[in-house]
Amino acid sequence: MGRAEARRAQQQRGARRAPGGRAKSDKGGKSGKGSAGKPKGIRRFFTWKKILGTFFGLMLLGMGALVFLYYSVEPPNPNEKAMLQSNVYKYSDGTLMARTGGLNREILPISKIPEDVQTAFIAIENKSFYKDSGVDVMGVARGLFNTVTGKGKAGGSTITQQYVKNYYLTQDQSATRKVRELIISLKVDQRMEKPEILAGYLNTNFYGRNAYGIQAAAQAYYGVDAEKLTLEQGAYLAAVIQAPSQYDWATAGPNGKRLVMIRFNAVLDNMVEMKKLTPEKRKEIKFQEPIQPKAPPGMEGQKGYLVQAAEDELDRQGIPESELKAGGWTITLNIDKNRQAAMEKAVQDELESKLDRKDTKKRPVDQSVQAGATSVDPKTGAIVAMYGGLGRSQQWNSNALRTDYQPGSTFKPIVLASALENKATTQDHKPINPNTLYDGTSKRKVVGSDVPFNPQNQDDKDYGDPMMTVQEATNWSVNSVYAQMIVDTKPAAVKKTALELGMQDRDGWPGDKPAMTLGTMSANTLEMAGVYATFDNHGKKVTPTIVKSATHKDRQFKPTPAIGGQAITRETADTVTKVLTGVVNEGSAKVVKSSAYEAAAKTGTTEKNVAGWFTAYTPELVTVVAIFGEEPGTHTQVTLTGAAGGGRAGGGTFPAEIWQAYTLAALKGVKTGEFKLPDAEMGTPQVPSRSASPSSSPSQSASTSSSPSTSRSPSNSPDPSQSSTKPDPSTSQSPVKPSTSQSPVKPSTSQSPVKPPPILPVPGN
Repeated sequence: MGRAEARRAQQQRGARRAPGGRAKSDKGGKSGKGSAGKPKGIRRFFTWKKILGTFFGLMLLGMGALVFLYYSVEPPNPNEKAMLQSNVYKYSDGTLMARTGGLNREILPISKIPEDVQTAFIAIENKSFYKDSGVDVMGVARGLFNTVTGKGKAGGSTITQQYVKNYYLTQDQSATRKVRELIISLKVDQRMEKPEILAGYLNTNFYGRNAYGIQAAAQAYYGVDAEKLTLEQGAYLAAVIQAPSQYDWATAGPNGKRLVMIRFNAVLDNMVEMKKLTPEKRKEIKFQEPIQPKAPPGMEGQKGYLVQAAEDELDRQGIPESELKAGGWTITLNIDKNRQAAMEKAVQDELESKLDRKDTKKRPVDQSVQAGATSVDPKTGAIVAMYGGLGRSQQWNSNALRTDYQPGSTFKPIVLASALENKATTQDHKPINPNTLYDGTSKRKVVGSDVPFNPQNQDDKDYGDPMMTVQEATNWSVNSVYAQMIVDTKPAAVKKTALELGMQDRDGWPGDKPAMTLGTMSANTLEMAGVYATFDNHGKKVTPTIVKSATHKDRQFKPTPAIGGQAITRETADTVTKVLTGVVNEGSAKVVKSSAYEAAAKTGTTEKNVAGWFTAYTPELVTVVAIFGEEPGTHTQVTLTGAAGGGRAGGGTFPAEIWQAYTLAALKGVKTGEFKLPDAEMGTPQVPSRSASPSSSPSQSASTSSSPSTSRSPSNSPDPSQSSTKPDPSTSQSPVKPSTSQSPVKPSTSQSPVKPPPILPVPGN
């Protein structure tokens, strides 16, 4: 063999070795292997063989664990005893307030439950119920993942799993409980027939309204036995079990009603998909509104409302309604028994005793009057008294917690607080403070807004001839001044301040529009009490709390602190408080001025007088009282004008009278003090001080009364919240010659030949 042939043979032998990985690389070690062909570094520990081996090993281990659990875990005894425990509610001093218990439930056989009602629950909860083995593996895996990672409650449980949880286990969301639920569900599915499981599920569910089981739910929501439920009624009950409190039609807000209707329609649509309902029949089915709920025994009067408030708060802090209804809790409230009694007496003496709720023809407006109130200790955040209404049999939803009414001009101090906090300036670049001058002309167009806005003052009155200070504008709740102030401050900044103070950003908040200054969002007495308590507490955030403690042998509860950090600066809070003392001393809240206490306050009356608010505080106590006009039966908002046979029922009438009667009683025996406001910054007066008053005849000058008037005769105050009757137009529309030399813009006055119409509908003060 020649040399050339030898070289060719050697090359062929090298080529045959290359696929085996033994040929020497011509890239100098970039293959990641050493001279012996072994993986270098970390790769030697993570080869595909090792990864796959580990994976299958874990799978086998998991399967072995499941097999072990399947044979070792047996269904425990039913948890009937735990479910039958009572909850005990106590006043702040430890004395018993109420005891809930005596489970409202009647067990029915499946034959007593209409078939289409059974199908309604299957359609929304577990369409594969009759085909599955009792578990949803993917749903359980998702639930375990959510629990371990802290992402909330599990979802996707089958009807069998829910029955097992209700009947054998607890509502605990731990991973251990979920694994037990899985194993027991598999065994229950093997040992019980599907109809028997379905009956157990329907009989153990909690439906709200203190109703456990389908029979109690049928009576609570529709006043019939379960065997007489229609498909429409059954579809609603199937929808409501997901969130009974939120979805109860009697108490649900707009969002809750929207969500429950989505589920109601989903029930019916799924039944069509399952071929259990024809499309033609589906189109004929209409939602049937449930009947009004009734207070359970022992929950009459204010007790039911106080328990409702406590349960709502506990739910927000991580203890769901289902856990509370399982029983075994001892819940101590912050409610002071004596102050609670004082609140109830004040409402009775200053409102209910003056209404005639029996004579519907002679006094029709009286039937529509509802009252709500919340009283808070600003130093601790404790809710010491609360008034929810006449009782849950007459008014199920607490008036203290309802959020379907606007707060009106009680929002204006928040506008002022935002202006001070953000160091806002007027259109002519002057800092806004209590002595800043503004034009008080009614229907004056705001300057600097992208949205046209020119609200009129109450009764179209002009104030200040035309300039007035912010203090004077607050005293008399002048719309035109605060409309310009919110534009100067920027509506977005004001909303930010409102949320920081404790208001809630619900559906219907008026965006970044200047109409926000008139309190056109929704609110309740609880959150407004928190806002004003934060002013009283020198700007430290107060979140009112009704639960003092909650104990259970199987559950730990740690309440969220009621006092938080600085929401606004002390200077801002104290300045607002100082301004609001002026409202009591010289303005629309003068009706509650007393030598027994120093007070700061703001009145509020909404558009068409459908609500009247009085938000006021002393150094020791913050109390918000509101009255609402609600048509019986329909819940439509109606005017309060004419209540008790009088005229306009604004914030300075019944609410102010209730506030003073309650406050005098609540502070009896308490050493009251004065506001300590060294940081209040009132600003430098820009013009000689003068009394701002509306352009009117002398007969409409400010009242000097220092005690609430019990008469429903017209008030002498020009403030809309106090005015009991609309003044004679001949006296309320007196022309005023504006002083244009001091006005940054030319005002629109009553002397103008054509008055511009309001751009947007606005509430009264």
